[in-house]
Amino acid sequence: MQFRETQAIYLQIADYVCEKILLREWPAGERVPSVRELAVQLEVFAAPDAVRQAAQYRKELFIEKDLPQVFRSLFLLGMDPEELKPRYEKYRKQYFSPGREGKE
Repeated sequence: MQFRETQAIYLQIADYVCEKILLREWPAGERVPSVRELAVQLEVFAAPDAVRQAAQYRKELFIEKDLPQVFRSLFLLGMDPEELKPRYEKYRKQYFSPGREGKE
């Protein structure tokens, strides 16, 4: 992968990972590359740190930007987050269970 000098490498890796998932090149239910494998694929020599930083960045972005919208919607609909737990478990089993082979 050719990295741009105008953006931190970990941010570019985070974008790459999201792109692979959104384009379904890494289908739901299938194994994604490990940090080390991804580092080799992307030819990132500071790799484990850059790839881990990318994952941490995406988590923080979700917590800061997406989660407040989820909480707002729950509040406005008068829902308790516990109501979502059974649906979340069903979703996880349907899309991320072993042997699912990326079916939707």
